[in-house]
Amino acid sequence: MTAAPERSAARDAALRATLPHVPALGWTRAALRAGLVDLGEPAEAAEWLFPRGATGMVEAFSDLADRGAVEAAGPLESLRTGPRIRALLAARLQWLEPWREAERRAVALLALPWNAGIAARVAGRTADALWLAAGDTSTDFSRHTRRLTLAAIHVATLAFWLRQPQPAMEDVLAFLDRRLADLSRLQRRPAPRG
Repeated sequence: MTAAPERSAARDAALRATLPHVPALGWTRAALRAGLVDLGEPAEAAEWLFPRGATGMVEAFSDLADRGAVEAAGPLESLRTGPRIRALLAARLQWLEPWREAERRAVALLALPWNAGIAARVAGRTADALWLAAGDTSTDFSRHTRRLTLAAIHVATLAFWLRQPQPAMEDVLAFLDRRLADLSRLQRRPAPRG
C-alpha cells in the first residue's frame, strides 16, 4: 500500500476552490492562486500548500476523489464484494462528473513519460482505497493481484468516460459492467491441465 499524500483541511479547501479554474488554466500555480484568492487566502500560500506543484496537486486531487467516492457510495455492508467494487467505481466517476475537464487535464499530465511513477502511485492508491472501502483486508499475494486488476478496470473505464463526445453515464456504467463481467468470467475459467 502506498501512503496517502499529505492531507489537511486547508489543502482540501484550496483544491476545491482551484477546480473551477483548472479548465482554463490547467493544473498550474496560477489556477491554485486563483482558487486561493476565491477563498480570501493569500496567493502566496500556493508555494507551501503544494510545494511539488502540478503533480502534487493532481495526487491530492485523486486522493480527494477517492475519499469522495467512499463517502458517496454510502454503506456497502449489505452488498457482496463485486457489487461493492462496482458501487465504489461508479461513485468515483459521479463524484468527478462536475470536474471532468480537471480530471482530463490530470490524466494528460500523468500520461507524460516523466510522470509514469506518479501515475502508477496514483492508480495504486485509488485501487487500494476502493478495495479497503469494499472490506478487503488481505495481506497475501491476492492483495496485489486484486489491486492491479482493479487499477486496470478503473483506468479503462476512466478512459471511456473521458472520451469525446461525452458518453452518457449509463453507457459508462454499462462499459464498467462489461469489464467486471469479463473479469468474473476469467476468474471462473478452470486452470489448464498439463
